[in-house]
Amino acid sequence: MTERNLAISNKVQSILDKRGIKQKEFAQILGKKTFEVSKWLTGLHNLTLKSITKMEVALGVDLINFKPITEFKYPNLGSIKGHGLEDIINDYDENSKYQEAM
Repeated sequence: MTERNLAISNKVQSILDKRGIKQKEFAQILGKKTFEVSKWLTGLHNLTLKSITKMEVALGVDLINFKPITEFKYPNLGSIKGHGLEDIINDYDENSKYQEAM
């Protein structure tokens, strides 16, 4: 957890440095107190999804890149993970899949 917070904080600080934005200005953009943003950027503060999202919106960047994988469970199919679920369901032939499983 600490490593992720530190990585996010370093990324934000790097972006601020490149854009010439001081922590005090960034705090004003976020509507936060300077000491709070300073605490966030130490990397030791437990960042919430809400605070990360606020920073992403303010900077116009993705700080955490991930696409959630949705898992659906169906009887006789087991688990299906990932994208293209509609295609899998539409292509499903109930009789042949059931016989293969047996």
